[in-house]
Amino acid sequence: MPYTSNPFAPRARRDAVNLVLKQGLTSAEAASKTGVHRATIGRWIRKSYELYLDGREVIPTTKPAPKTHPNGLPPDIVAAIVRVRREHNRCAYIVWQQLKREGVAVSLSSVERTITRAGLTRRVSQRKRLHPSIKRPLVHAPGDLVQMDTVHFVDWRSSKRFYLYTVIDLYSRWAYVEYHPKLRQNISVEVILRTQAAFGRPFRMVQTDNGPEFAKDFGDRLTWKGIALRHSRVRQSNDNAHIERFNRTLQDECLTRYPLPETTPGKLPAYLDYYNNVRLHLGINCATPAEMLRRC
Repeated sequence: MPYTSNPFAPRARRDAVNLVLKQGLTSAEAASKTGVHRATIGRWIRKSYELYLDGREVIPTTKPAPKTHPNGLPPDIVAAIVRVRREHNRCAYIVWQQLKREGVAVSLSSVERTITRAGLTRRVSQRKRLHPSIKRPLVHAPGDLVQMDTVHFVDWRSSKRFYLYTVIDLYSRWAYVEYHPKLRQNISVEVILRTQAAFGRPFRMVQTDNGPEFAKDFGDRLTWKGIALRHSRVRQSNDNAHIERFNRTLQDECLTRYPLPETTPGKLPAYLDYYNNVRLHLGINCATPAEMLRRC
C-alpha cells in the first residue's frame, strides 16, 4: 500500500471497507462514494483479511520503502562513478568505458542512473521559451529571407570574448558584418536595422538560431519594425546553411586563424566590398551579389 503521513488514512480505509463488508455495497459503489478506485477498495479488503480485522480496527499504513536495497550498487562503485564523471565531465558511456579500464564491473544503465541521482546531469530549463514553428518562405526577391548569426572569438592573450554579427540575404547573397565586444539582444536589433539601411530594401523575414542574443526582446522589436522572425529548427543543421557557409568563408578569406579584437574591425569593410561587388558566387551562377540586386 502506498505510504502516506496522513493520520486519518487508516480510519478512512476501515470505513471504506465496512461499506462493502458491513453495508453490502459493491466495490464500485464504495469507490464512487469514497473517491478512490475500485481496485484500491479491493486491496484494502484483502489487507483487512490478511490482518484478521473485525471492522472496528483501522487498517494501518504500510511502511515506506527502505532507503537501501540488497541489490543496490556498493558505495565504493557509486563513489567511483561520481569521481570519473566529475573528473572528465563526459557522458555516461565514456564514464562506463573508463570504469571498465579501471577494472570496475558495473552496467551502463547503473552508471546512467547513478549520474542522474547524483545530480550531475544538465537539467533543461523549464523557463526556456518555445519558439512557434513558422514555415520557411520561398525566396523570390531580395529581402524575402535574411539569415543572421554571431561568430564567437576569444582573444588568446587576455581570454576575452568578442563577436561578429553576420547577416546574409538568401536571394542575392549580399552580406553584412559588424564587430562588437558584447553579445546583446539590443545590439542584434541595431545590426539588423543598419543592415537593412545599407541593403536599401526592406526585410520581410529574418531567420536566426536559438541563441540568447535572438530571444524574446529581439523578436518583439523586429515585429514592431514590421520584420517577421523565424528561428531555425532544432537539430536541423541545414536550416542556416547560407549564413554558416558565409561565416566559414569570412574566417578563411578575411581573418587569420586567431583574430585579434584591435585588427578585426579594420579588415571587415574592405572584405565586404570585395565579397559583395567583386567575388563570384557559384550559388548564383557565378554572379556577384551587387549584380543580383541590379537585376531586381
